[in-house]
Amino acid sequence: MKTLFLLRHAKSKWGDPGCVDFDRPLNGRGRKAARAIGAYIKDEGLIPDLIISSPSARTRETLELLQKGMARQVFIQYPEILYLASPETILNTIGKAAASAARLMIAGHNPGLHQLALRLAKAGSHEDYAAMEFKFPTAALAEIAFPGEDWANLKEGGGELKRFILPRSL
Repeated sequence: MKTLFLLRHAKSKWGDPGCVDFDRPLNGRGRKAARAIGAYIKDEGLIPDLIISSPSARTRETLELLQKGMARQVFIQYPEILYLASPETILNTIGKAAASAARLMIAGHNPGLHQLALRLAKAGSHEDYAAMEFKFPTAALAEIAFPGEDWANLKEGGGELKRFILPRSL
């Protein structure tokens, strides 16, 4: 059994004309949400074995605060290809993850992350799936379980959505 966590970066700051998209930091609401999701992960026993993330400033900052909330450091890989990645690129990256990681977290951006979540999770809580289908907001966390022991074998619709958590609900 494999567990995939899909995490969208927390809310970032807009409006600085000199700041390029890649370098945008989190705003105050985003920092608070990232810590809250981290604490939720810790409290629910959902700590991943490995995190693979977009290298953008807002995802890095999200994960830094998430780990503070989890009260644990997890090894993070930052492949450049995950910045604003398509669902196919994210799925390809997941497929290359170490089989020893039973719990894998991907931190990234919409629309790719949202589209991938909808493609992978076709079962589970109807209410959570409907909420995820409607919107995958900043700092939202989807937990999707898959049978098998190899990340390369994930299939569209093959995962069960276990939960979809929004920071505002914590």
